[in-house]
Amino acid sequence: MNNELALQTLDALRRVLGTNPQQLHEPSFEGNEWVYLKDCLDSGYVSSVGKYVDKFEKDLATYTGANYAVAVVNGTAALHIALKLSDVSQDDEVLIPALTFVATANAVTYCVAVPHFVDIEEKTLGIDANKLRQYLADITEQKSGQCVNKKTGRIIRALVPMHTFGHPSDLEGLISVCQEFNLNMVEDAAEAIGSYYKGQHVGTFGLFGTLSFNGNKTITTGGGGAILTNNEILAKKAKHLTTTAKISHKWEFRHDDIGFNYRMPNINAALGCAQLELLDSKLFSKRNLFSLYSDVFDQFSGIKLFQEPENCKSNYWLQTLILEEHESENLQKILESTNNSQIMTRPSWVLLNELKPFLDYPSMDLVVAKSLSSRIINIPSSSNLGNI
Repeated sequence: MNNELALQTLDALRRVLGTNPQQLHEPSFEGNEWVYLKDCLDSGYVSSVGKYVDKFEKDLATYTGANYAVAVVNGTAALHIALKLSDVSQDDEVLIPALTFVATANAVTYCVAVPHFVDIEEKTLGIDANKLRQYLADITEQKSGQCVNKKTGRIIRALVPMHTFGHPSDLEGLISVCQEFNLNMVEDAAEAIGSYYKGQHVGTFGLFGTLSFNGNKTITTGGGGAILTNNEILAKKAKHLTTTAKISHKWEFRHDDIGFNYRMPNINAALGCAQLELLDSKLFSKRNLFSLYSDVFDQFSGIKLFQEPENCKSNYWLQTLILEEHESENLQKILESTNNSQIMTRPSWVLLNELKPFLDYPSMDLVVAKSLSSRIINIPSSSNLGNI
């Protein structure tokens, strides 16, 4: 195995990052976080009731351009409820990319539905709309306005684009596929707050979009997520189901549906309000970090720094290197060299169809996803690194 590319990569990272140890993505707290958290503690409203939950939801809707936002405990819970309210039910199939975090598939199974893995394209790292259209034309038929998998007899109910590392998928192409095959679209925008497709914030194109505010995201609430929608009725249903389907009353506990205890606590929302106030500055720093990396990696052969897709504005949540195919054998050597030097780097996720829980689920040809999974390296991406 060739050590030269690994040594060159390590040297390039040190030229940008210096010699201090670096995590992959660390949160930063530079605004009103302490003020808002202290207000929660002083008021006693630290759980699921409090002004910061309402404020965070309103501020998220304003920032993203969605009509409604519902704050929940994490991005997986957001996706679960979004799928449930998109009529995904037992034995339905849901199309998801094979290259995504496991939560995308887990949320489908929470609906007792079936993940159906599809391929991606290298130019966006998201689902390949053209390849998916041809695949669905071959394996499905329309029955009573529903897309039916001719091989399994199951209804294919929904499509879940995931905006990988914050880069927008080909939403125009995927919306066209959904219209042609009668699919609901739920965007997994867990990694993509602050990312735009043709001037519109991602997560606002489908019936629902979902966000994550985990500790490693661009902004964080510690743990947390949100459901975005432009449909008032569905927004109210999402809020109701995520608050244990409790009917509002001063003292009685009555519930009219099987609900979920997915409410975001007020103390987490307070953190989110402060983080959201600084989102634009974090995004500016991340774009600057991309430029710093570009200055060194544009000189390389055999490896490239991934750039936002055309007509898109990415949040650059995770900066990403992609090895050329003939250099894929150097992946592990680069990971070893950088991590042993206290510069945290990570490969992409193992393809979902290769994980034990999902080995028997349907899948299309995944040649691009398979190739990329052996060539992707995420490098330190914390927003404060763009201020170096």
